[in-house]
Amino acid sequence: MHIVIAGGHGKIARRLTRLLSARGDNVTGLIRNPDHADDLRADGAEPVVCDLEHASVDEVAGHLGGADAALFAAGAGPGSGAARKQTVDRNAAILLADAAERAGTRRFLVISAMGVDSPPPPGTDPVFAAYLKAKGEADADIASRPGLDWTILRPGTLTDDPGSGRVTLAEHTDRGQVPRDDVAAVLAALFHEPRTAGRILELISGSTPVEEAVRAVAGG
Repeated sequence: MHIVIAGGHGKIARRLTRLLSARGDNVTGLIRNPDHADDLRADGAEPVVCDLEHASVDEVAGHLGGADAALFAAGAGPGSGAARKQTVDRNAAILLADAAERAGTRRFLVISAMGVDSPPPPGTDPVFAAYLKAKGEADADIASRPGLDWTILRPGTLTDDPGSGRVTLAEHTDRGQVPRDDVAAVLAALFHEPRTAGRILELISGSTPVEEAVRAVAGG
């Protein structure tokens, strides 16, 4: 497959790129900072500098031309304010979806977060609340598109612990943690499982091997 990853220098994205490259997929990583290009090349991806906060739909669609699938893995990141949660976590995800439809790239995956469908509890940090709201609005927009074979993955609390290769993957799970290694492994499997299209899935650590967990949610 030829897969385009928006936010190609992110921690999950880089792990995923190495997995995809190792199995023979071609990966293009969209990055904002040209200084990150060599890291992507080392991971096995072709870097493309594209600032999703300022790019046009046509520009992004051009980068998706000929791709079999796309992943939105970008984010404003820690230390950013509420305004950038809107411009990156919401608007850039919607932009990538618009571009995928224009380019004819139907398979579309999203790294989202748990808890984005409900109002944050009282006392939630305002910037984190803005993040949850932005992610929820992006998910709702993407899930409304019949022109995309979308899958939205909502991991639990992310850690940098070594992956176990065993997870709990379902429409609803308990709250919990999950290593970024295992998130990347699940994403790699989801790309090759089209029967998960149209599904919003939660992910935490568990006891089921990744490939088996993805087959189970796909219906067999």
